[in-house]
Amino acid sequence: MAGSVDPPDGTPDGTPEGFPGRGEDEYRPVVFDESFVRAARLQERSARERMDDDAPAVRSRPDADHDGLDPALDRDAEYEYAYDLDRRHHWRTTRRRVRGRRRGHGHTAGTRVGALILVLLVATVFAAAIHLGSRYPYQPSPDPSAEPLRTTLVALTPTGPVPGGRPGDLYARSPAAQYRPGAAGVALPPARRTAHFSEGQVMTALTTAKDFLVRSSLDPDVLAGTTARPVRLLLDPDQHPQFDRSVDSPAADGSHATGGWLVRFDPARVALADPGVRVRGTLRVTEASVDTLEITSDHTFAYALRPADPGTGPDGASLFTVRRELRFRFDRDDLRMHRAELVTSHLQAGPMDCSADLSGALRPLLAGRRPTTAVPPATDPYAPTPVAATRLCAALSPDSQPSPP
Repeated sequence: MAGSVDPPDGTPDGTPEGFPGRGEDEYRPVVFDESFVRAARLQERSARERMDDDAPAVRSRPDADHDGLDPALDRDAEYEYAYDLDRRHHWRTTRRRVRGRRRGHGHTAGTRVGALILVLLVATVFAAAIHLGSRYPYQPSPDPSAEPLRTTLVALTPTGPVPGGRPGDLYARSPAAQYRPGAAGVALPPARRTAHFSEGQVMTALTTAKDFLVRSSLDPDVLAGTTARPVRLLLDPDQHPQFDRSVDSPAADGSHATGGWLVRFDPARVALADPGVRVRGTLRVTEASVDTLEITSDHTFAYALRPADPGTGPDGASLFTVRRELRFRFDRDDLRMHRAELVTSHLQAGPMDCSADLSGALRPLLAGRRPTTAVPPATDPYAPTPVAATRLCAALSPDSQPSPP
């Protein structure tokens, strides 16, 4: 049989000679028929001839030059060999072309998909930016708009001695008999939406106003002057400086009186005889503007007080009445932060002496005491003192006091 001959273009796909693989698979379709064998130039010796030690394994065929062979067979052999080589060459070329086209097509498709994804991503981001810009347009932070509090304080002076007795009896014989004790007396009206505020926002404003009234008029620590922080936390931060000055350094100037913000008694003179302060009043909601709600509160508080001396007997209590009319303002930030702007505050309190200083802690007249000044002091319209700082005083109606037992 003829010896091994490499294909004309070398081993296919770079497969080394003698190693199985794709190159070996390409030669499996080759058929070594009789015409191909006869066309070989070398011929293997027979077994008998190989017994001779000097004899080579193969020999040249005597008809290597195709002497004595059938020319048709020779042509057939050459044709089949050439056809086989041509078929393998065409198969390799076609396979490489197909592979290259597939690689090129996959790369192009991947590039197109990536470009499409990038375009869609940019378009999505751009659309989101336009949507957010139109839905939530940029608005510069507004300047602080909280107005300073304007305060009016009026001392109510009795016409005779202050009635005394036990707290329960005093409440029962006074107009506060039907008042409810504590925070239960600050009742909330039904919350109804307005033109520009939802029902929930209206309820938030009402709740904040009630919290302010409870903390500033009913908290025992606030009443005793121990702390003012619970009230301060409910105020717009723009009003904190005015509030701090009113509490720390009160003045009768219409803007910095302690009583404008909260109820505080002089702890050196009086103490609560009953922690259950009686309350009754109303809350009214109005829409002041597109961005502002206002709540007006009008409540009367009845306190049972006794002298600060702990040796006072159980019959030494007296009633002290405070009427507070407050106007709160809420913008949308205040509603979100659960705080309020206190715009105006009107306070009437008695029994008190007309000569009492109303700028700081209140100094009630206790059981059995009489006012030293029966009539309000004279007012000089030519005096340089501001009108808001003028001491206000009025007579306390006897009907507002507990009736005799």
